[in-house]
Amino acid sequence: MSQSNNQQWPKTALGFFPTPFHELPNFSALYPENRVFIKRDDLTGLATGGNKTRKLEYLIGDAMARGANSIITAGAQQSNHCRQTAAACAMKGLKCHLLLGGQKPETYTGNLLLSHLLGAHIHFTGDNRKGEDIRPLMEKLRQAGDKPYEVPYGGSNLTGAMGFVEAAGELQQQLKDHDLNIDYIFFASSSGAMQAGLMLGMELYGMEAVLMPVNIDKEELADNKLENHMQALCKEGKEKLALKDPDKPVAMPLIHDFDKSGYGVVTQNETDAIRQLARHEGIILDPVYTARAFYGMMHYLGSGLLKKQANVLFWHTGGIPATMHYAEELTRL
Repeated sequence: MSQSNNQQWPKTALGFFPTPFHELPNFSALYPENRVFIKRDDLTGLATGGNKTRKLEYLIGDAMARGANSIITAGAQQSNHCRQTAAACAMKGLKCHLLLGGQKPETYTGNLLLSHLLGAHIHFTGDNRKGEDIRPLMEKLRQAGDKPYEVPYGGSNLTGAMGFVEAAGELQQQLKDHDLNIDYIFFASSSGAMQAGLMLGMELYGMEAVLMPVNIDKEELADNKLENHMQALCKEGKEKLALKDPDKPVAMPLIHDFDKSGYGVVTQNETDAIRQLARHEGIILDPVYTARAFYGMMHYLGSGLLKKQANVLFWHTGGIPATMHYAEELTRL
């Protein structure tokens, strides 16, 4: 199924796909009862890469099809989504407005620095980091003659999720090329569209791996539990994709065991995960998303919670620029 040819979801090219898929032989040797593989969405190529490129190909495509000339989105100051949105706008000649939580820092670092270099108009919004202030800005831009388009927090609506419906098909082809089955897929789950898109894509393509999404942010999304948001995305997606039983609630996996410290708080768990992958495979994780999810996978591998002789996939969602922002914490490595 090629979504790029489906007029329901116009798409514009932003990244390099398929992203690499390969085994982690040195890391796997630490857990000899299983084989561990990685899907490298840190290598999508959009302003250092990341999984949001997949969502933005559909979201920016939709914005352009609607005649928008400016994009508005929101996030934390070290938001990977905002950095990649700024890069996508630069590529496509669109204005970019980022509403970022907190106060303006004296020095820009990490993703915030890159968003600035990419030409985004940055608005600091205090306690609001999940798009609470988007609508007033949209109205202001309309009054000034712009045609703004809202990209939701994390790019997490059905349009964004289509990027990961497509990604499921991409992974299926790579597994076929390697004559391989995957039993478990670990990844960071935060705003919901990646997980919902993978769930829809796996149903569409008949894939049977167990999803192991590690929750990153214990705060609710717009006063709504993340599971409820993803449930709504799956229902809408099933209807649009003509999948079976769209009104039947689906089981919504989400691992909450590693989010107690809160969003963006780097603990020994994250530093241990970064050290393990960096020093065994030469691959860098970010401390907010991928390190937390990778540690979750390490815990499951080391605790015997997965079936023996399983093939385990870690989906690396990027975020490398944020690593530089957390230099002080990570010098504890």
